[in-house]
Amino acid sequence: MARAEKNDEAKGSRSLGNLRLVLRAAARYPGRIAAALFFLALSSAATLAIPYGFKQVIDRGFGGGGEISGAAVTSAFQYLLMIVAVLAVATGFRFYFVSWLGERTVADVRRQVQRNLLTLPPRFFEENRPSEIASRLTADTAILEQTVGSTFSFALRNLVTGVGGIIYLFALSPKLAGMLLIAIPLLFGPILLFGRRIQKLSRASQDRIADVGTNASEVLGAMKIVQAFGQERREEERFAGTVESAFATARKRLRLRAIMTVVLIAMFFGGIVMVIWEGAIDVAAGRMSGGAIAAFVFTGVLVGGAFGALSETYGDLLRASGAAGRIAELMAARAEIKAPKHPVPLPEPALGALTFEGVEFRYPTRPDEKAVHELSLQVAPGETVAVVGPSGAGKSTLFQLALRFYDPQAGRVLLDGVDVRDADPAAVRARIALVPQETVIFAASARDNLRYGRWDASEAEIEAAARAAHAHDFILALPEGYDTFLGEAGARLSGGQRQRIAIARALLRDAPLLLLDEATSALDAQSEAAVQDALERLMKTRTTVVIAHRLATVRAADRIVVMDGGRIVEQGTHAALTRQGGLYARLARLQFQGEAA
Repeated sequence: MARAEKNDEAKGSRSLGNLRLVLRAAARYPGRIAAALFFLALSSAATLAIPYGFKQVIDRGFGGGGEISGAAVTSAFQYLLMIVAVLAVATGFRFYFVSWLGERTVADVRRQVQRNLLTLPPRFFEENRPSEIASRLTADTAILEQTVGSTFSFALRNLVTGVGGIIYLFALSPKLAGMLLIAIPLLFGPILLFGRRIQKLSRASQDRIADVGTNASEVLGAMKIVQAFGQERREEERFAGTVESAFATARKRLRLRAIMTVVLIAMFFGGIVMVIWEGAIDVAAGRMSGGAIAAFVFTGVLVGGAFGALSETYGDLLRASGAAGRIAELMAARAEIKAPKHPVPLPEPALGALTFEGVEFRYPTRPDEKAVHELSLQVAPGETVAVVGPSGAGKSTLFQLALRFYDPQAGRVLLDGVDVRDADPAAVRARIALVPQETVIFAASARDNLRYGRWDASEAEIEAAARAAHAHDFILALPEGYDTFLGEAGARLSGGQRQRIAIARALLRDAPLLLLDEATSALDAQSEAAVQDALERLMKTRTTVVIAHRLATVRAADRIVVMDGGRIVEQGTHAALTRQGGLYARLARLQFQGEAA
């Protein structure tokens, strides 16, 4: 994301602070956290009890001048078996509760992100690639799942084991334990030295992985074009470049983590060896028992392993922090378009009257270019208004403003006499049915795609809408009729069939204001005539605004509005505008001559 990339440096300085997002999500389940911590502490305690068991085996089983005490050995080994049983049970329960927390927390985070994304205006998705957002919802949350369900637990277990082990080492030999502790603070130098750089590389690695997903999604969605133009080799090379970039970033991160691990383990275990050397001298001098030095060695290895593993989990936590930061950006994004604190209710009954008063508008992504300029237009209830003009004239912008996907920089847009900025956007959109220029078909059944217009519609209403849009017959011809899965973006349908599904969806919504953006552009002549007939019957009972390049489809409109350069330059009926000899007349003459040719 563009804004995310600018903030990379700032995010890198936050260390593990981004993980607060995960902790807040997990904190909603205090009972599960308590159970996980209890069994985590129990498993660590059982682990630390094993060296004490071996001390008992050696000191009690091999006492008395080398004579073996069978009863003492039996008792010591029974103790060890009991500890092993406790360790196994505690570890199993710890795994379950911690894994449950990981799955539940990430599920909640994904739902929160999706809930927030649904509130964001189109501007956000113009500035940020949807495929990268999807990657954050999948790849980044998978890292968080691993963190909560494994890394946190692993880190806490090693921390508890390490601290508990140090306490036991002091009980065995304060002198040797003190020597060992001198080495531990030295470990924090490499952690601080390498940690921040690892976090930055972890975040960069996730960004490169997102690029891989974006590239794959784009190419797979345009496979027909890729193959039709023979660009398979180029796309293979482009994808390979993206993958290699991700690998190169990951390799830097892994190399740095490997160096940090080597330094930490060498320092800590080197310190342990030196301490054990001193302990062996004490045993030889009779100042320490054989069991005590054995327990000290065993515990020292556990402590060393625990702190050595902490260095690895720290790298994992840094990587998770980078992922959490990317997720937090999505959750922190706020919609500029939202309901006012006290929204003005729209009047009843709904009429569908649409008014533009002195509207000035620039798209945020093109601030120097006026999409609409000094535009005033009134569409009366029940009126059919056709909007025509060359590409880029500002026609579709009218629909964007009416749906309140954007707010104008000047002027007002009113629905049934209420400024849409004063009303709840959901209430405004509930009075509008839209057939967009780019047909959207969801990866679902034909029935679910139709009832997207009104989810509680009955079977009879769904079928009636399909019949009116001349979609019923081809739907019945599908393998499973209305229950047929239509494929990704309606891949199992033709362009005209997809457009008829979209029209039926708008018909089913039965809203007082109908917005048609090139609603019949993908239909053949026969289908267009049939659908146009159905649309004209529907238009008689509601307000309709039609955008069309094909002027033959707008001749029957009550009024034709001609736009050019973001302004209204002509208005009138087809006959009147043709007689004026202006822009509309020129467009009509060129189009009809082309059709005749």
